[in-house]
Amino acid sequence: MLPRRRIRRFRKTTKTAKSTRTKPRTLLPALALAVAATAATPTAALATDTASQGVSSGWNDYSCKPSAQHPRPVVLVHGTLGNSVDNWLGFAPYLVKRGYCVFSLDYGQLPAVPFFHGLGAVDQSAKQLSTHVDRVLAATGAAKVDMVGHSQGGMMPRYYLKFLGGAPKVNALVGIAPTNHGTTLSGLTKLLDYFPGVGDLIAKGAPGLMDQVVGSDFLRRLNEGGDTVPGVRYTVIATKYDEVATPYRAQFLSGPNVKNVVIQDLCATDISEHLAIGLTDGLAFHEAVNALDPDHATPTTCASDD
Repeated sequence: MLPRRRIRRFRKTTKTAKSTRTKPRTLLPALALAVAATAATPTAALATDTASQGVSSGWNDYSCKPSAQHPRPVVLVHGTLGNSVDNWLGFAPYLVKRGYCVFSLDYGQLPAVPFFHGLGAVDQSAKQLSTHVDRVLAATGAAKVDMVGHSQGGMMPRYYLKFLGGAPKVNALVGIAPTNHGTTLSGLTKLLDYFPGVGDLIAKGAPGLMDQVVGSDFLRRLNEGGDTVPGVRYTVIATKYDEVATPYRAQFLSGPNVKNVVIQDLCATDISEHLAIGLTDGLAFHEAVNALDPDHATPTTCASDD
Protein backbone atom coordinates (compact mmCIF):
# COMPACT_ATOMS: atom_id res chain seq x y z
CA MET A 1 0.00 0.00 0.00
CA LEU A 2 1.28 3.46 -0.91
CA PRO A 3 1.77 6.06 1.80
CA ARG A 4 -0.93 8.74 1.89
CA ARG A 5 1.54 11.42 0.78
CA ARG A 6 2.41 9.47 -2.39
CA ILE A 7 -1.30 8.79 -3.07
CA ARG A 8 -2.06 12.52 -2.88
CA ARG A 9 0.87 13.27 -5.18
CA PHE A 10 -0.29 10.57 -7.65
CA ARG A 11 -3.85 11.97 -7.73
CA LYS A 12 -2.56 15.49 -8.30
CA THR A 13 -0.32 14.32 -11.17
CA THR A 14 -3.17 12.35 -12.76
CA LYS A 15 -5.51 15.33 -12.53
CA THR A 16 -2.93 17.59 -14.21
CA ALA A 17 -2.38 15.08 -17.00
CA LYS A 18 -6.12 14.81 -17.68
CA SER A 19 -6.40 18.58 -17.78
CA THR A 20 -3.53 18.79 -20.26
CA ARG A 21 -5.09 16.16 -22.52
CA THR A 22 -8.48 17.89 -22.62
CA LYS A 23 -7.25 21.39 -23.25
CA PRO A 24 -6.74 21.03 -27.03
CA ARG A 25 -10.38 20.00 -27.44
CA THR A 26 -11.58 23.31 -26.08
CA LEU A 27 -8.63 25.47 -27.09
CA LEU A 28 -9.17 25.61 -30.84
CA PRO A 29 -12.69 27.10 -30.92
CA ALA A 30 -11.68 29.67 -28.35
CA LEU A 31 -8.51 30.40 -30.26
CA ALA A 32 -10.38 30.88 -33.52
CA LEU A 33 -12.78 33.31 -31.90
CA ALA A 34 -10.01 35.16 -30.12
CA VAL A 35 -7.94 35.61 -33.25
CA ALA A 36 -10.97 36.63 -35.28
CA ALA A 37 -11.69 39.18 -32.58
CA THR A 38 -8.66 41.13 -33.72
CA ALA A 39 -10.78 42.11 -36.71
CA ALA A 40 -13.24 43.80 -34.37
CA THR A 41 -12.88 47.28 -32.97
CA PRO A 42 -11.92 47.76 -29.32
CA THR A 43 -14.87 50.05 -28.66
CA ALA A 44 -17.89 47.79 -29.06
CA ALA A 45 -19.43 49.14 -25.88
CA LEU A 46 -19.94 52.45 -27.65
CA ALA A 47 -22.52 50.88 -29.96
CA THR A 48 -25.41 51.17 -27.52
CA ASP A 49 -27.42 53.23 -29.97
CA THR A 50 -26.20 52.69 -33.51
CA ALA A 51 -28.66 54.90 -35.33
CA SER A 52 -28.40 57.96 -33.09
CA GLN A 53 -24.60 57.83 -32.92
CA GLY A 54 -24.36 57.51 -36.69
CA VAL A 55 -26.59 60.50 -37.35
CA SER A 56 -24.93 62.63 -34.68
CA SER A 57 -21.60 61.95 -36.35
CA GLY A 58 -23.00 62.84 -39.76
CA TRP A 59 -23.60 59.41 -41.20
CA ASN A 60 -26.65 57.15 -41.44
CA ASP A 61 -28.61 60.35 -42.09
CA TYR A 62 -31.36 59.24 -44.47
CA SER A 63 -32.22 62.83 -45.32
CA CYS A 64 -28.79 63.25 -46.94
CA LYS A 65 -28.92 63.87 -50.69
CA PRO A 66 -25.83 63.20 -52.79
CA SER A 67 -24.19 66.23 -54.37
CA ALA A 68 -23.13 66.71 -57.97
CA GLN A 69 -19.53 66.33 -56.83
CA HIS A 70 -20.28 63.04 -55.01
CA PRO A 71 -23.39 61.65 -56.71
CA ARG A 72 -23.30 58.21 -55.15
CA PRO A 73 -23.89 57.40 -51.46
CA VAL A 74 -21.21 55.28 -49.80
CA VAL A 75 -22.21 52.09 -47.99
CA LEU A 76 -19.74 50.94 -45.32
CA VAL A 77 -19.59 47.22 -44.53
CA HIS A 78 -17.95 46.25 -41.23
CA GLY A 79 -15.72 43.26 -40.59
CA THR A 80 -16.08 40.09 -38.53
CA LEU A 81 -16.98 40.88 -34.92
CA GLY A 82 -17.42 44.54 -35.84
CA ASN A 83 -20.58 46.61 -36.11
CA SER A 84 -21.97 49.55 -38.04
CA VAL A 85 -20.60 52.16 -35.64
CA ASP A 86 -17.34 50.98 -34.14
CA ASN A 87 -15.73 49.84 -37.38
CA TRP A 88 -16.24 53.28 -38.90
CA LEU A 89 -15.55 55.79 -36.14
CA GLY A 90 -12.51 56.93 -38.13
CA PHE A 91 -13.49 56.56 -41.78
CA ALA A 92 -17.17 57.59 -41.75
CA PRO A 93 -16.48 61.12 -40.41
CA TYR A 94 -13.55 61.31 -42.85
CA LEU A 95 -15.99 60.78 -45.73
CA VAL A 96 -18.68 63.07 -44.31
CA LYS A 97 -16.14 65.86 -43.99
CA ARG A 98 -15.47 65.50 -47.72
CA GLY A 99 -19.11 65.82 -48.67
CA TYR A 100 -20.24 62.21 -49.06
CA CYS A 101 -23.56 60.76 -47.93
CA VAL A 102 -22.49 57.80 -45.81
CA PHE A 103 -24.43 54.80 -44.55
CA SER A 104 -23.48 51.69 -42.58
CA LEU A 105 -25.28 48.53 -41.56
CA ASP A 106 -25.14 45.71 -39.06
CA TYR A 107 -25.15 42.20 -40.51
CA GLY A 108 -24.46 38.61 -39.52
CA GLN A 109 -25.93 38.95 -36.03
CA LEU A 110 -26.25 35.91 -33.79
CA PRO A 111 -28.96 35.58 -31.13
CA ALA A 112 -27.94 36.93 -27.74
CA VAL A 113 -24.63 38.28 -29.10
CA PRO A 114 -24.86 42.09 -29.07
CA PHE A 115 -22.38 44.44 -30.74
CA PHE A 116 -20.18 41.67 -32.22
CA HIS A 117 -21.60 40.90 -35.65
CA GLY A 118 -20.48 39.34 -38.93
CA LEU A 119 -20.65 35.83 -37.45
CA GLY A 120 -23.61 34.52 -39.43
CA ALA A 121 -23.33 32.68 -42.74
CA VAL A 122 -21.84 35.04 -45.32
CA ASP A 123 -24.46 34.32 -47.99
CA GLN A 124 -27.19 35.29 -45.53
CA SER A 125 -25.27 38.43 -44.57
CA ALA A 126 -25.18 39.36 -48.26
CA LYS A 127 -28.99 39.29 -48.29
CA GLN A 128 -28.99 41.81 -45.45
CA LEU A 129 -26.64 43.97 -47.48
CA SER A 130 -29.00 43.76 -50.45
CA THR A 131 -31.90 45.04 -48.34
CA HIS A 132 -29.77 47.85 -46.97
CA VAL A 133 -28.61 49.00 -50.42
CA ASP A 134 -32.21 49.15 -51.63
CA ARG A 135 -33.10 51.29 -48.63
CA VAL A 136 -30.21 53.68 -49.25
CA LEU A 137 -31.04 54.02 -52.95
CA ALA A 138 -34.71 54.68 -52.18
CA ALA A 139 -33.86 57.32 -49.57
CA THR A 140 -31.22 59.17 -51.59
CA GLY A 141 -32.68 58.81 -55.08
CA ALA A 142 -29.29 57.68 -56.39
CA ALA A 143 -28.99 55.14 -59.18
CA LYS A 144 -25.97 53.38 -57.66
CA VAL A 145 -23.93 53.21 -54.48
CA ASP A 146 -20.23 52.82 -53.82
CA MET A 147 -19.09 50.38 -51.14
CA VAL A 148 -16.14 50.28 -48.77
CA GLY A 149 -15.69 47.19 -46.62
CA HIS A 150 -13.17 46.09 -44.03
CA SER A 151 -12.06 42.45 -43.72
CA GLN A 152 -15.14 40.24 -44.27
CA GLY A 153 -16.91 43.44 -45.26
CA GLY A 154 -14.65 43.76 -48.27
CA MET A 155 -15.34 40.21 -49.41
CA MET A 156 -19.02 39.62 -48.55
CA PRO A 157 -20.34 42.27 -51.00
CA ARG A 158 -18.85 40.24 -53.84
CA TYR A 159 -21.48 37.55 -53.15
CA TYR A 160 -24.15 40.24 -53.39
CA LEU A 161 -22.70 41.43 -56.69
CA LYS A 162 -22.34 37.96 -58.18
CA PHE A 163 -25.40 36.07 -56.95
CA LEU A 164 -27.99 38.53 -55.65
CA GLY A 165 -28.29 40.97 -58.54
CA GLY A 166 -26.23 43.69 -56.92
CA ALA A 167 -23.92 44.55 -59.82
CA PRO A 168 -26.30 47.04 -61.53
CA LYS A 169 -26.64 48.89 -58.22
CA VAL A 170 -22.94 49.25 -57.38
CA ASN A 171 -20.35 51.43 -59.09
CA ALA A 172 -17.26 50.57 -57.04
CA LEU A 173 -16.23 48.17 -54.28
CA VAL A 174 -13.24 49.07 -52.13
CA GLY A 175 -11.95 46.31 -49.87
CA ILE A 176 -9.66 47.25 -47.00
CA ALA A 177 -7.79 44.10 -45.89
CA PRO A 178 -10.55 41.90 -47.38
CA THR A 179 -10.70 38.12 -46.99
CA ASN A 180 -11.30 37.63 -50.72
CA HIS A 181 -9.64 34.23 -50.97
CA GLY A 182 -9.89 33.26 -47.34
CA THR A 183 -7.44 33.35 -44.48
CA THR A 184 -5.10 31.00 -42.66
CA LEU A 185 -5.18 33.24 -39.55
CA SER A 186 -1.39 33.30 -39.60
CA GLY A 187 -1.39 29.52 -39.94
CA LEU A 188 -3.76 28.75 -37.07
CA THR A 189 -6.47 27.28 -39.28
CA LYS A 190 -4.11 24.42 -40.11
CA LEU A 191 -4.73 23.17 -36.58
CA LEU A 192 -8.24 22.20 -37.66
CA ASP A 193 -6.78 19.18 -39.46
CA TYR A 194 -5.61 17.79 -36.11
CA PHE A 195 -8.97 18.12 -34.37
CA PRO A 196 -11.68 16.40 -36.44
CA GLY A 197 -15.12 17.81 -35.82
CA VAL A 198 -13.97 21.11 -34.35
CA GLY A 199 -14.49 22.91 -37.65
CA ASP A 200 -18.04 21.61 -37.76
CA LEU A 201 -18.67 22.91 -34.25
CA ILE A 202 -17.37 26.36 -35.16
CA ALA A 203 -19.38 26.35 -38.39
CA LYS A 204 -22.54 25.50 -36.45
CA GLY A 205 -22.06 28.22 -33.87
CA ALA A 206 -20.52 30.96 -36.03
CA PRO A 207 -20.62 29.99 -39.72
CA GLY A 208 -19.19 33.33 -40.80
CA LEU A 209 -15.84 32.29 -39.34
CA MET A 210 -15.52 29.01 -41.21
CA ASP A 211 -16.80 30.57 -44.44
CA GLN A 212 -13.62 32.66 -44.45
CA VAL A 213 -11.13 29.84 -43.97
CA VAL A 214 -8.99 29.14 -47.03
CA GLY A 215 -10.58 26.43 -49.14
CA SER A 216 -14.08 26.69 -47.67
CA ASP A 217 -17.04 25.63 -49.78
CA PHE A 218 -18.34 29.19 -49.67
CA LEU A 219 -15.12 30.67 -51.05
CA ARG A 220 -14.85 28.04 -53.76
CA ARG A 221 -18.30 29.00 -54.97
CA LEU A 222 -17.65 32.72 -54.66
CA ASN A 223 -14.42 32.65 -56.67
CA GLU A 224 -15.37 30.00 -59.20
CA GLY A 225 -15.40 31.44 -62.71
CA GLY A 226 -13.50 34.61 -61.77
CA ASP A 227 -13.17 37.16 -59.01
CA THR A 228 -15.12 40.01 -60.57
CA VAL A 229 -18.36 40.81 -62.37
CA PRO A 230 -18.70 43.25 -65.28
CA GLY A 231 -19.57 46.87 -64.63
CA VAL A 232 -18.04 47.22 -61.16
CA ARG A 233 -14.67 48.79 -60.31
CA TYR A 234 -12.69 46.97 -57.63
CA THR A 235 -9.94 48.23 -55.36
CA VAL A 236 -8.10 46.21 -52.71
CA ILE A 237 -6.01 48.04 -50.09
CA ALA A 238 -3.77 45.64 -48.16
CA THR A 239 -0.99 45.78 -45.61
CA LYS A 240 1.92 43.37 -45.60
CA TYR A 241 1.72 43.38 -41.79
CA ASP A 242 -1.75 41.82 -41.77
CA GLU A 243 -1.93 39.06 -39.20
CA VAL A 244 -5.60 38.15 -39.69
CA ALA A 245 -6.29 38.06 -43.44
CA THR A 246 -3.27 35.95 -44.33
CA PRO A 247 -1.36 35.59 -46.50
CA TYR A 248 -1.99 39.22 -47.36
CA ARG A 249 -1.65 38.64 -51.11
CA ALA A 250 -4.68 36.34 -50.93
CA GLN A 251 -6.67 39.54 -50.52
CA PHE A 252 -5.91 40.56 -54.11
CA LEU A 253 -8.41 40.19 -56.94
CA SER A 254 -7.81 39.28 -60.56
CA GLY A 255 -9.80 40.58 -63.49
CA PRO A 256 -10.71 43.73 -65.38
CA ASN A 257 -11.28 47.01 -63.51
CA VAL A 258 -9.16 45.84 -60.56
CA LYS A 259 -6.55 47.79 -58.64
CA ASN A 260 -4.56 46.02 -55.92
CA VAL A 261 -2.62 48.25 -53.54
CA VAL A 262 -0.15 47.43 -50.77
CA ILE A 263 -0.10 50.40 -48.43
CA GLN A 264 3.65 50.00 -47.79
CA ASP A 265 4.28 50.55 -51.52
CA LEU A 266 2.84 54.04 -50.99
CA CYS A 267 4.58 54.68 -47.69
CA ALA A 268 7.26 52.24 -46.56
CA THR A 269 7.07 53.42 -42.95
CA ASP A 270 3.37 52.61 -42.54
CA ILE A 271 3.18 49.74 -40.02
CA SER A 272 -0.61 49.33 -39.86
CA GLU A 273 -1.82 45.77 -39.40
CA HIS A 274 -5.29 44.31 -40.00
CA LEU A 275 -7.11 46.38 -37.40
CA ALA A 276 -5.37 49.72 -37.85
CA ILE A 277 -5.62 49.82 -41.63
CA GLY A 278 -9.40 49.79 -41.38
CA LEU A 279 -9.87 51.94 -38.30
CA THR A 280 -7.24 54.66 -38.15
CA ASP A 281 -4.92 54.63 -41.17
CA GLY A 282 -5.14 57.98 -42.95
CA LEU A 283 -3.19 56.64 -45.92
CA ALA A 284 -5.71 53.84 -46.44
CA PHE A 285 -8.53 56.35 -46.08
CA HIS A 286 -6.93 58.63 -48.67
CA GLU A 287 -6.43 55.76 -51.09
CA ALA A 288 -10.04 54.63 -50.57
CA VAL A 289 -11.31 58.11 -51.45
CA ASN A 290 -9.12 58.03 -54.56
CA ALA A 291 -10.91 54.82 -55.53
CA LEU A 292 -14.32 56.42 -54.91
CA ASP A 293 -13.47 59.50 -56.97
CA PRO A 294 -10.68 58.57 -59.39
CA ASP A 295 -11.22 61.69 -61.51
CA HIS A 296 -9.99 63.83 -58.62
CA ALA A 297 -7.44 61.41 -57.15
CA THR A 298 -4.25 62.75 -55.66
CA PRO A 299 -1.09 60.74 -54.86
CA THR A 300 -1.14 58.83 -51.61
CA THR A 301 2.14 59.40 -49.78
CA CYS A 302 3.40 59.34 -46.21
CA ALA A 303 2.14 62.92 -45.96
CA SER A 304 -1.43 61.89 -46.77
CA ASP A 305 -2.20 60.92 -43.19
CA ASP A 306 -4.77 63.62 -42.44
